[in-house]
Amino acid sequence: MNSNYETAELEQLLSLNAPLENVEARWQRKARQNNSNTNNNNGNNGGDRFIPNKMNIDIGHFNLTKENSNPNPNAINNNSSTSTSTTATSSTTNNIESTLYKDTLANQLFESNSGDLESKILSFKSKAPVGNVSSSTNSLRVLYSQNQVGSTPTDQSLKKQFRQIPQQPERILDAPDIVDDYYLNLLDWSSQNVIAIPLGQTVYLWNATTSEIQRLFQVEQQDDYITSLQWTKDGNYLAVGTNSCTIQLWDVAHTKKVRELRGHAGRVGALAWNDYILSSGSSDTNIFNHDVRVQNHHVSTLSGHSQEVCGLKWSHDGGQLASGGNDNIINIWDINSENFETPAHTFEQHTAAVRALAWCPFQPNLLATGGGAADRTIRFWNTITGVCLNTVDTMSQVCSIQWSTTYRELVSSHGYSQNQLCVWKYPSMVKCAELTGHTSRALHTAISPDGETVVSASADETLRFWRVFEKENKLPTANRKSKEVSDGSMMRNINSLIR
Repeated sequence: MNSNYETAELEQLLSLNAPLENVEARWQRKARQNNSNTNNNNGNNGGDRFIPNKMNIDIGHFNLTKENSNPNPNAINNNSSTSTSTTATSSTTNNIESTLYKDTLANQLFESNSGDLESKILSFKSKAPVGNVSSSTNSLRVLYSQNQVGSTPTDQSLKKQFRQIPQQPERILDAPDIVDDYYLNLLDWSSQNVIAIPLGQTVYLWNATTSEIQRLFQVEQQDDYITSLQWTKDGNYLAVGTNSCTIQLWDVAHTKKVRELRGHAGRVGALAWNDYILSSGSSDTNIFNHDVRVQNHHVSTLSGHSQEVCGLKWSHDGGQLASGGNDNIINIWDINSENFETPAHTFEQHTAAVRALAWCPFQPNLLATGGGAADRTIRFWNTITGVCLNTVDTMSQVCSIQWSTTYRELVSSHGYSQNQLCVWKYPSMVKCAELTGHTSRALHTAISPDGETVVSASADETLRFWRVFEKENKLPTANRKSKEVSDGSMMRNINSLIR
């Protein structure tokens, strides 16, 4: 048989060349199938499986166990048909109010409406619902769900929150013949890294950079002694108060007394600089303001205490002066007030002498004060509004307070019974560290120019240097220990010079 004839006959039988009628193209069938799948997925009963969720499990348990309040709904009182239209209207109103009450109650208790209480316990949802976190049944699930890896604090955050504070002093120096008197101020650290401290009748300077020691001067009268001292802001001059009611100004670089200020009728136990104004507090209960540039230096007198003034501090902006006295009173003097010689605020909440005063470096108008042995509290004040913001019982006499310039923390020194230094986190006042070692009360503290080290002077005749506020990215611990060892012999030599 001819092959061409067979092929033509086969094509004729199969009608391969004939056009197709009423048949969708392949792309049209694909589009229709995709649309059908999309519609099915958007439906309420979409999905290929049921994922159960214990939504309102307590409500579901109640619906399963409650008794049917109307077991026979067909058993209706025949007399109800004889009710008047007024009764029917009243019943309808009561039903509406009852429904509204049930919806409100369900929304408050279960965060849903009353209709959800009668819904199926297991039902198809377009999305798995979130359980009620306040449900008592789901409390453990909520507890475990909070402990996620993403919410776990990293090692770096823990390190910042709980930084390590050395418990031992970095250096210890002897301070023989230091006066053991709570009402005096006998320690200051200059901006040029020089510490001034009076030992007996002599003022000594110790350079923390070079470890050199210098004898500045000695008071002339036999019964006289140093009662206070304060560096100027640039560290070039030192003001020294004495028991003989005078104030001496010394040029440290030239070891020369440049001026002597008189006027007080009692010892000068507190000094505070505000640029060229020197404020002095005395046992005569008065505060004098001296302009050291002019011959007639006494420019004003502040009278607000009934006993010795033992604490003086100017605010960082120079706008307010805080004074504390043995009369348990704190006065705030506002230099911008029309009547500067009258206290803007007087705080009387302390129950003992107030010598510890410290202005916050990072929050304006925030003052920290500490009370004596009968008070033992640290209080925080807003000096604009006059409100006491917080009070902490330290369980010990508060001798001094220093704010950190690096962290939101402060350090306080104390007397009986622990004679310790405490580091506090502000504003929570959680105790970060407790530094012990002094065998007598830590009367004075000062902070280094870099804000890292606090030095404490105690009645046990020692100076201790604590690296409390060390900044990050410093030398490794091993390097620091080797430095301390090399400084040890140097410290002993300096101590022998003081002796």
